[in-house]
Amino acid sequence: MGTVVVGGVLVVVLAIAIRSVIKRGTSGCCSSGGSCGGGCDCHANVKVADKNLAHYPFEAVLTVDGMTCGHCASKVENALNTLDGVYAVVDSDLKTVHVHMKSKVDETVLRKTVNDLGEYTVLSVD
Repeated sequence: MGTVVVGGVLVVVLAIAIRSVIKRGTSGCCSSGGSCGGGCDCHANVKVADKNLAHYPFEAVLTVDGMTCGHCASKVENALNTLDGVYAVVDSDLKTVHVHMKSKVDETVLRKTVNDLGEYTVLSVD
């Protein structure tokens, strides 16, 4: 009887693993290969004209869950860089984002900008 239970659990775990592999194979780890195929403007980098950190007196460090690859990091960085007066730099290894700001941006705006991407969650803002 115990063998049947263990076997059943293994079948469920295997089914979940196969589903995850299929999903990642069709849409990438972070939907990078979604319906647009990655060749559209929605994946274009948001360029920040002023990268002189002396012009950004405010800084916040966000810890973001869900960034698993360089594409994830680009999506988060681009979303934050669309905010006026913001220059964001992602460290995907540490899963952190250094958000440099010309004027103070409310923490809730930063959280919402990242969380609205749907795949990432801001765990903390320092």
